[in-house]
Amino acid sequence: MSRPSVNRSDEMEVFAKAVELGGFSAAARHYRMTPSAVSKLVLRLEERLGVRLVNRSTRRLQLTPEGHAFHERTVRILADIDEAERSASAGESPTGRVRLNVNASFGTHVLMRLVPEFRASFPAVSLDIVMTDAVVDLMEARTDVAIRAGPLKSSTLIARKLGATRMMIVGAPSYVERYGMPSSLEDLAGHERLGFCYARAVDGWPIRAEGETIVLPASGAVQVSDGEGLRQLALAGAGLARLAEFTVREDVRAGRLVPVLEDLNPGDLEEVHAVYLGQGGALPARVRAVLDFLARHARVTPG
Repeated sequence: MSRPSVNRSDEMEVFAKAVELGGFSAAARHYRMTPSAVSKLVLRLEERLGVRLVNRSTRRLQLTPEGHAFHERTVRILADIDEAERSASAGESPTGRVRLNVNASFGTHVLMRLVPEFRASFPAVSLDIVMTDAVVDLMEARTDVAIRAGPLKSSTLIARKLGATRMMIVGAPSYVERYGMPSSLEDLAGHERLGFCYARAVDGWPIRAEGETIVLPASGAVQVSDGEGLRQLALAGAGLARLAEFTVREDVRAGRLVPVLEDLNPGDLEEVHAVYLGQGGALPARVRAVLDFLARHARVTPG
């Protein structure tokens, strides 16, 4: 970009680049300006808005609370401008890159097998897929769509339900052979119960006992960060695991895992959603293509 004229979009673009690169000097080098010119541009922006956006007492650029809020809106507005220009030139056909944040179980057992079909349908759309069970800030991680399992917290995110899955306790035949098949809640309490190494909405194993549901905590000596890692531990015979049914369906059919205490399963369902930023307005064509494709082809059912 050449040296920007003083207008709102250019001011916002320079401000956003300074935040992205961590300082006025870096933004100045990017736009072939002087640091003082960038500083004056941001100062004019602050004067027009009537708020301080940046604390200038530190060597590294530090945003004020008002600066954080303005930066979030600025990034969104600039992205909308870019998308409007791409849509105008491409006749609203889906084009561009979509960044997805997907929990490891959904990515492994649902999404990956669908990628070739999606690419065949939308060859102008590229995908960046990050697989992690960690809940990320979509704005901070520059993520267009995230797949989340379990209850959704109240937020500004818009959710599109992809279905729900039954949960079940499973173990490898080798584990059951060594330690026996639990036949009661008391038996289960003495087994290696593998779990997650982070807090979850339901932090434990709901079990139906004597007409009510209790939550038995996971107590395994090994805990992991994602559901697919937990499945691999169960397959290796490291202990029992409580997993989404759609992730172990084929393992159970093939005899690699066996259901445990199904008569005590409370039948609770874990919902799966695709979430994205926005206020319900028009979506970029590339993001809408991904969401519509997931809704058609990536449904999760209780089984």
